[in-house]
Amino acid sequence: MNEKLFLKNPDDYVLGRKIIENGLLLINKLGYEQFTFKKLASEIHTTEAGIYRYFENKHRLLIYLIALYWNIIDEKVQVISQTEQEPKKILEEILHVLVLSSNSNLDSWNMEEELHKLIIWEGAKTYHTRNVNDDNQNQLFKPYKDLCARISNIIIALNPHYPFPHSLVSSIIEISHAQKYFREHLPSLTDFNETKKNEQLISFLKTVLFGAIRKV
Repeated sequence: MNEKLFLKNPDDYVLGRKIIENGLLLINKLGYEQFTFKKLASEIHTTEAGIYRYFENKHRLLIYLIALYWNIIDEKVQVISQTEQEPKKILEEILHVLVLSSNSNLDSWNMEEELHKLIIWEGAKTYHTRNVNDDNQNQLFKPYKDLCARISNIIIALNPHYPFPHSLVSSIIEISHAQKYFREHLPSLTDFNETKKNEQLISFLKTVLFGAIRKV
């Protein structure tokens, strides 16, 4: 993780790990706007000042959590690329990873499942800020950019003449999140409602992805 995201590496301390896990759950429960370090401190029985020793503000915590999600997805993409040779099949499997959050026991803690919820609700808030250029210079979005670059290279392997691989990848990722959000909250903006399975969303993404690649 980028050391500029934190003041003290949360992964090295018990309290730091509690901040990450409970901060994730509390943001998902309350929403980013209503979430505060004061509320998190009360939840984990520590002081607000103690949390500020790890993170400068809640926005840095949010970027940390989103970066953690992108790292998990990037690791999965690397595994797929190592076990599958055909670019088209690799891309199909990646679409499943983007749409389907990990299978989990609903009675147990599952960080990937919670991070998947977070990326849909709050992901865009990491870079839709007036500080985006400074944050980008500090490489805070590198995990997302690395993931997009990795998938772009697979598109190039499938069609070396396709001129917009990075634009296509970032669009597909954002579409996958937006459509799941619309499905749950603004159903008139999508053709997928709660009774329709994720496989249909994946089918739609395939038409967008491969349709674009084939047309050039």
